[in-house]
Amino acid sequence: MQRLRILTWHVHGSYLYYLTQCPHDFYLPTKPGHPEGYGGRLPGFDWGHNVHDIAAEDVRDQEFDCILYQSRRNYERDRHEILSPAQRQLPQLFLEHDPPREHPTATRHGVDDPEVLMVHVTAFNRLMWDCGRTPSRVIEHGVTVPEDVQYTGEIPKGIVVVNGLRSRGRRLGADLFEQVRQHIPLDLVGMDSESLGGLGNVPHQELPALMARYRFFFHPVRYTSLGLAVCEAMYLGLPIVGLATTELPTVVENDVSGFIHTDPSALVKQMQQLIDHPDLARHLSQGAQAVGQARFNLYRFVQDWNAAFADAMELRQGQGHRPHALATPPPQGRGR
Repeated sequence: MQRLRILTWHVHGSYLYYLTQCPHDFYLPTKPGHPEGYGGRLPGFDWGHNVHDIAAEDVRDQEFDCILYQSRRNYERDRHEILSPAQRQLPQLFLEHDPPREHPTATRHGVDDPEVLMVHVTAFNRLMWDCGRTPSRVIEHGVTVPEDVQYTGEIPKGIVVVNGLRSRGRRLGADLFEQVRQHIPLDLVGMDSESLGGLGNVPHQELPALMARYRFFFHPVRYTSLGLAVCEAMYLGLPIVGLATTELPTVVENDVSGFIHTDPSALVKQMQQLIDHPDLARHLSQGAQAVGQARFNLYRFVQDWNAAFADAMELRQGQGHRPHALATPPPQGRGR
């Protein structure tokens, strides 16, 4: 795989951090005040030297090898505002982070182009979207955690990691979080979590050490993609407790790596078991870590993305796009 110069937007910080572990150069457009998608190298992440901010007004004068859209706005508005006509003809990928919102099974995706490669982050998402003529594939999450952080489960509580839970409502399980914490001690982490009595936002590099101290990870989400925090928690060895919806039933196995169910009262009983029986939590910790490290390892993630970038280039192979210098080997936990 040759080294590429990739333009993309800052849409989901944690995902962008892991994506930039790929051995390519990533350029993030910025605007004053950091409006949606234009935050660039925002603080809270240990960005590598391969991640570059570029003023939005300078984008059209820069040379790139491909464009990676990450939101409907990127594709429908941003590309027409900041890209030159020639740049809009470059190889293109669309990273779809979520399942459809309007209707779970009858929503046509806004991208319908046989020369754009659609990347879904879960098989469930790909199943639900109608992508028309657009070729698509699934690249599951890849994560890494500090090697010196180990699961202890010393805090007899569950931890919930969701950004903006209060404003995102039932879809992300705000009501279930409130319901469950009437019976089970839970700590909430994430942006605006203070409004629900939570611990506030925790920088990405500090989150693993915090999560590792909790007895289990609770995922109250009804309908969205598989959360990166779930993958990170499993990688650390936290037992996962959550709703048996979307992709989670393919990830968590009852009595092996955690507990999933569609009845919150059943989950409450299992959470209490984990609090009362640390040995049970340690047993499930081993199962969770085995799955997390096998399924969500960063090496596989980087290889999958390299293959996707190569295929996107092939879709436009007749237009003379030439990548730059040879790429470096896949990194170990930090972009190069």
